[in-house]
Amino acid sequence: MNKIGIIGAMELEVSELKSKMEVKNVVERAGMKFFDGTLSGKDAVIVQCGIGKVNAGMCVQILADLFNVDAVINTGVAGSLRAEVNIGDIIISTDACEHDMDVSALGYEPGIIPQMETSFFKADSTLASKAKAVCERVNPEISVYDGRIVSGDQFISDGATKDRLIKLFDGSCAEMEGAAIAHAAFLNKLPYVVLRAISDKADDSAHMDYPEFERAAAAHCARLVDNLLAEL
Repeated sequence: MNKIGIIGAMELEVSELKSKMEVKNVVERAGMKFFDGTLSGKDAVIVQCGIGKVNAGMCVQILADLFNVDAVINTGVAGSLRAEVNIGDIIISTDACEHDMDVSALGYEPGIIPQMETSFFKADSTLASKAKAVCERVNPEISVYDGRIVSGDQFISDGATKDRLIKLFDGSCAEMEGAAIAHAAFLNKLPYVVLRAISDKADDSAHMDYPEFERAAAAHCARLVDNLLAEL
């Protein structure tokens, strides 16, 4: 892994990493600014992709085509779908799926993408295992878990929808970009991992908890990414 692409959907998810980067070049494509340089001694490209699956998928393709990255790390925040995963904790992706993909009218199970080899995109096991070990070392005040990332173009903030995502997809957290990044990485044969710090419980309290905890959650992920690169 000679060059790593690091993606965050929001500025607060990448600002700390950019402040520590030795930036050599800034390239703008599709409304996204790609900061090309070194971070923790590793060649890297840091980019804020914007919210949602389309932005995230396009971002991976640009990283693959323009910067020839060898792997992709997606850092950010999410809502917990597991009772034991609390606000501030981190989930390391085992795989990811798109919960708003629904072709059930044609006989497919929810989440299944017709004519695709898979709809549950597995994270790179080496990246994931290193990320977990690093997280336990640099964020000892929180817990870290392995789990499935479920993504869709909606902010989950009600109990009924949360219960549906747990029942149908056995998800560990819900957010809006991870599975699109996983999907695009799969198509480009790039190893990837999604790192998600929990900002809310993806239920009726989410609209109150998210603004309060998003910055602290993002800081935990940024610390993890910074230290993870030194291990790669």
